[in-house]
Amino acid sequence: MHMPGLNLPERSEYVAWAQLVQLTSIQPAEVSELVDLGWISPKKTGAEEYLFRLKDVYRIHKLMRLVHDLEVSVYGGSIIVDLLERIEELEVEVGELKRLV
Repeated sequence: MHMPGLNLPERSEYVAWAQLVQLTSIQPAEVSELVDLGWISPKKTGAEEYLFRLKDVYRIHKLMRLVHDLEVSVYGGSIIVDLLERIEELEVEVGELKRLV
């Protein structure tokens, strides 16, 4: 997965806290809130720093779009994003099952 302006080694699937804030344009306090909610689960390095998956960047973008465009709360938006992801997973499963029939 490649993101413009992100200077990471090709194989890295993780971004640091500062990079996450920069890529998503959210406040560090909002990142903390999402971590506290358990909505994103960063890895902790030996140096006690957090690493976030690139997937989290996309999830946060979806969340913030819902929050700003539809004026839903962060809690409501997180539920919506989770449901949308579950629908996508189920659509893939249905597609696989149809191929087997």
